[in-house]
Amino acid sequence: MRVFVSLVMFVLGALVCAEVTAQSIKFTDVSSQSGIDFEHTTGASGEGYLVEGVSAGLATLDFDGDGLLDIYFCNGAPLRGTVANGPVTNRLFRNEGGLKFKDVTDQAGVGDAGYALGVGVADFDGNGYPDIYVNNFGANVLYRNNGDGTFTDVTETAGVACGQNVGAGVGFFDMEGDGDLDLYVGNYVDFSYETHVPIVLKGKNYTAGPQYYNPVPDTLYRNNGDGTFTDVSQESGLARFAGPSMGLMCVDIDNDNDTDVYVCNDGKPNFLFVNDGDGHFQESAFLFGVACDLTGQANSSMGVDCGDYNNDGQIDIISTNYQAELPNLYRNLGGGFFEDATSSARLPYSLFPHVNWGTSFTDFDNDGDEDVFIACGHFDRIETIDDRTQMKIRNYVLRNDNGKFADIGVTEVGLTAVKSSRASAAEDLDNDGDIDVVVLNSNDSVTLLRNDLDSQNAWICLKLVGPGRNKDAVGAVVSVGQPQPQKRYRVSGRGYQSHFGSILHFGLGEVGVEKVQVSVRWPDGRETEQEVSVNKLTRIEHSPDPGDR
Repeated sequence: MRVFVSLVMFVLGALVCAEVTAQSIKFTDVSSQSGIDFEHTTGASGEGYLVEGVSAGLATLDFDGDGLLDIYFCNGAPLRGTVANGPVTNRLFRNEGGLKFKDVTDQAGVGDAGYALGVGVADFDGNGYPDIYVNNFGANVLYRNNGDGTFTDVTETAGVACGQNVGAGVGFFDMEGDGDLDLYVGNYVDFSYETHVPIVLKGKNYTAGPQYYNPVPDTLYRNNGDGTFTDVSQESGLARFAGPSMGLMCVDIDNDNDTDVYVCNDGKPNFLFVNDGDGHFQESAFLFGVACDLTGQANSSMGVDCGDYNNDGQIDIISTNYQAELPNLYRNLGGGFFEDATSSARLPYSLFPHVNWGTSFTDFDNDGDEDVFIACGHFDRIETIDDRTQMKIRNYVLRNDNGKFADIGVTEVGLTAVKSSRASAAEDLDNDGDIDVVVLNSNDSVTLLRNDLDSQNAWICLKLVGPGRNKDAVGAVVSVGQPQPQKRYRVSGRGYQSHFGSILHFGLGEVGVEKVQVSVRWPDGRETEQEVSVNKLTRIEHSPDPGDR
């Protein structure tokens, strides 16, 4: 009997392995020939300062309007006791096509030398070009895009330096429906050189976690529509809540046509700030079921993304967590309730030992459902005190098969890089209809993965142009009904303290038609429909309602 059971298990295991490996997702590491020579640094001096482990985010944006997505990498900076061998700055790489990039940091004027942690992108002034906000350890920076390939530092005039906090995620969204984009700035904990807590294990310095420091509230800025912002953290209700914020996401969680804010907290219950439509917020994470995991445990959450992984028309959430914690997949049940579907969706237990950071819901194989990317890596020499994981570890792609996820392996799909990863962004960087991945690695070079999809599945990509000052159409929801229902959400700020996804991508599978119907719910509540051609990028503009003329 025991032999029979073992044989059955072996056969079942073989079938599962065959199913997982017989897929079409395949990446090629093209980092070395991409022209991206960015090397991230934590600026470490050996003291184990808190900020060393949590740097940094990245952003994708078409800053020059040429139809190719460029990449902005955040960087650390020399910490106290460190001497740098030359300038250390954030860097902007312009996409030259064919996954070739050129450093244009100096020409563009965006080489901030602060200690960068998070970054957000949006057209805050409505001039049609994306701007960049950098969330630092220390004063933050807002770069306004001049529309000619250059940026201007407008932090002081805009009033968004945000003091001397430890930065985290960034999100732009229209909190009160007035047509321009407000700014949510995540703050981590009350850390400074003076409050540094040394941790010494076996004679070596390690980094103290956030539990050794006091959490601080996040900051919310209202866009005044004239290039300036006003801090409304108190009057909005957000200042009453302090948490060790990391990744965050501004999206309409409860489907009432205003934008809410979901915040990952490191070691504390996550926050869900539900918007009343006028820019006042009620913290409701426990009520909605997205504060903790299935057991009621508060996780150390890092990154976050939203999607509709089971194609039921409801927005779902994934958040990545610290080692000895699986990521949390929250399935939307409707009516403002979520359930922890991590187990039922079969997120692989192989993620459990590792620290998980950047993440995204992305249809890598264009089959009509969203897969998941997860970046992994520790910030200490963890292998010297814990043999379950390592500081440098491979990343994960989880293939979605009818709402169940499977780790598709390493060599079969080109995930051979072993580094300590942080932020990741999933984008079609070569405009060929499938989604590539760029990863920022701590104290290391970048990983750029080209998607070499070997199927004939169809796809569409959509660039939305919104009304008024919200040219990015941030807050829009797009639906495609064929061959199966899918939704995408136009957000600014996601993953691990990063920004990506300005172009909405839908895989369609073997759709067998030349056009599909697309529905858009615009940020102002207006709904439009139109047909778009498959296997093309289509620009969809919010045009005036004929009845308003």
